[in-house]
Amino acid sequence: MPRESATARRVRVGALMDRLRSTYPEAHCELRFSNPLELLVATILSAQCTDRQVNIVTESLFQKYRSAQDYADADPETLAGDIRRIGLFRNKAKNIQSCCRVLVERHGGQVPDAMEALIALDGVGRKTANVVLGNAFGIEAGIVVDTHVARLSQRLKLTTQTQPEKIEQDLVTWVPRSDWTLFSHWLIWHGRRRCGARSPECGACEIRDLCPSALK
Repeated sequence: MPRESATARRVRVGALMDRLRSTYPEAHCELRFSNPLELLVATILSAQCTDRQVNIVTESLFQKYRSAQDYADADPETLAGDIRRIGLFRNKAKNIQSCCRVLVERHGGQVPDAMEALIALDGVGRKTANVVLGNAFGIEAGIVVDTHVARLSQRLKLTTQTQPEKIEQDLVTWVPRSDWTLFSHWLIWHGRRRCGARSPECGACEIRDLCPSALK
């Protein structure tokens, strides 16, 4: 396949976005939350775990722990037991409690709306910070790169990178900032519903004609 020019790629990305927007008009974060703290906790829990499983656990968790102070004051074993269904639950419980103690001590119990402050919290990396900023605050700070976004970005030949932060650097070059949050939702929804890791449904794919991998 001939090398794609920058102009051609911008045109293709624009077409991809139009197609995905029309295919998934309701695309949104599938973690359930009602405030920034709930989304922060849910996103920490979601590492190596499905959103569905996280939503099952947080339905009762968010009723019991309503503030950062509640998590900070919790008995560590009790908190770990409350999220036992989640993989790596002990480590995640420690991160959530440590994170919330910092929120209480440095941010008045509130989740900050700045990248540097968020990634300074235990258990919070750039991906989690992007999720919180984009979905809880409406701040387009970057593009969330999870396993679906990484896989589809490579299949769509929008990057050759494998590290999430480098993939993000490539994607923000082509995607308009106003759509950074939605772009990740579109790829995640497409990855879950059509372009699976082991068995992508290329024959029925809505963006087949725009995907270099499907055209082989």
